Amino acid sequence: MTHLPLTKSRIIVAMVSLGLGSMAQAALTINGSSSSEPSARLSWGGASSLSEARNIMYKNSAPIKKIDNGYGTTNVTNANSFASTNNSYASYGTNSYGTTSYNNSYNTNNYNTTYRGSFGSSDMLPISTDSRSVAVIDAETGESIYEKNADVARPMASITKVMTAMVVLDAGLDMSEEITLEPEDFVGPKRASSRLKSGDRLNRAELLLMSLMKSENPAAKSLARNYPGGYSAFMRDMNLKAQALGMNTAYFGDPTGLDKRNVASSNDLVKMVRAAGNYDVIRRFSTTKSYDFFVANYSSGNRTYKANNTSSLVRSGDYPIGISKTGFINEAGRCVVMETRVNNRPAIIVILGANSSATRWGDAKNILNSLATRRTV
Repeated sequence: MTHLPLTKSRIIVAMVSLGLGSMAQAALTINGSSSSEPSARLSWGGASSLSEARNIMYKNSAPIKKIDNGYGTTNVTNANSFASTNNSYASYGTNSYGTTSYNNSYNTNNYNTTYRGSFGSSDMLPISTDSRSVAVIDAETGESIYEKNADVARPMASITKVMTAMVVLDAGLDMSEEITLEPEDFVGPKRASSRLKSGDRLNRAELLLMSLMKSENPAAKSLARNYPGGYSAFMRDMNLKAQALGMNTAYFGDPTGLDKRNVASSNDLVKMVRAAGNYDVIRRFSTTKSYDFFVANYSSGNRTYKANNTSSLVRSGDYPIGISKTGFINEAGRCVVMETRVNNRPAIIVILGANSSATRWGDAKNILNSLATRRTV
């Protein structure tokens, strides 16, 4: 793939593969034509392209007003009534994320995170899991179909980056703007390995893709630093966003997940994943299998950064996954959040506190396989 210079006037074309069954590829245009009533439809199985996402990524276009996931307008809720009673969150099919001007208050977005359903019903998945906290929601009926310590707040590690992505996209920033990584982007609550360097130059969209797909911590830190009002404003808005979503157990201390104070219950992370489903860019970027980044650097020279998705399930393409994000720090254990669609039924899966990568993926496959054999009449 030929990489163009990273300038605002250029069009950056990202060829990405969706891990949704087939090896379909399509281009995402960072700057493109806009439409007065843009919409996007998620097609499971890799049948769709990324071209629908171009309007979100283009600063001056109308925002996507609707994400049509193909399964109606059911209000997705959880059995435990852990939502804020003052919110009225619209359904998957009718939410109008981003249609109001950004004002750092989130008072203009309406949410209803009161989940319907009957935890303990006969439709519960007949499984056991080894991870410390698990939540599985049938996103069509709103039923909680498996829970394990799902209301206990736990460190979430890089699951944090899903919230980071939402706050960045809410701000309506120029996604083609070039950003230079600074030494402070490599300083955090913990030491973490990175293949990025101080002085690396990428545009905002590429940093977002790198954060969601490869979970690069300096990429997420730089996105927060280059936010209106700076880093402190970004952290404030992450926590405001969590409050607006009714994530009553959540707290964010940094945008990367390296801070062990970043906590939430599995049930609250279901809310976050559900909200993330309204951002087509997050869907596409978090399920990109691999991407070769062209990284410019005046001091050390330009190079190609070959990156793969941190999820082995996304890379394999064996399961239909519409949103994905992994996480790990010692305090959190191995974590993953996913949205999937099995037997034509959508589900959200949250796994926190696995002792090993094998345990995390073993629990995930156990849940996915159980969903595949679940009675859905």
